[in-house]
Amino acid sequence: MRYQMTGVKRQTETITALQKNMGWRVYVTNAPVEKLTMQAAVLSYRGEWLIERGFHRLKDTPLSIAPIFVKRDDQIQGLTHLLSIAVRLLILIEFVVRRELKRNGEKLVGLHQENPKKETDNPTAERLLKVFDHIDLAIIRLPDQVTRHVTQLKPLQVRILELLGLSPDICYTLAKWLTGV
Repeated sequence: MRYQMTGVKRQTETITALQKNMGWRVYVTNAPVEKLTMQAAVLSYRGEWLIERGFHRLKDTPLSIAPIFVKRDDQIQGLTHLLSIAVRLLILIEFVVRRELKRNGEKLVGLHQENPKKETDNPTAERLLKVFDHIDLAIIRLPDQVTRHVTQLKPLQVRILELLGLSPDICYTLAKWLTGV
């Protein structure tokens, strides 16, 4: 099929009516005005994307609740609780690191693989955790001893741990804990 336009007619009344409502939003709340003013409601709504981002993480990457291969209700409930804790942990990691970066007037470099020189003071938890992808733990058990080797931390990894209020020795402590020695 082939179509050919032969003319265009501007619908001025329709355009004017639509322009009157452009940019307007309706806010509805059951909170009394004493507890939540209109300005506070608008500001609260503007932060809604943070909540939606948490749900996105839960439904998609990195947690993916979608393919649930459990059968019993208690398993589904347990998995849902576990994944919701994981979302909260991701949000907490972001919050703490961003707060400390802003407090120090600092930016992190090296979080973006596609642009290693890019600086950011607003990193995502996913990018922060990705930095720790290549840490290996080797455990060698001999009859009379256990030897552990943990990959040496890079300066960026050490800095992220410091921003989180953790000691870089946490990797070695975890290695000892995992081997039970």
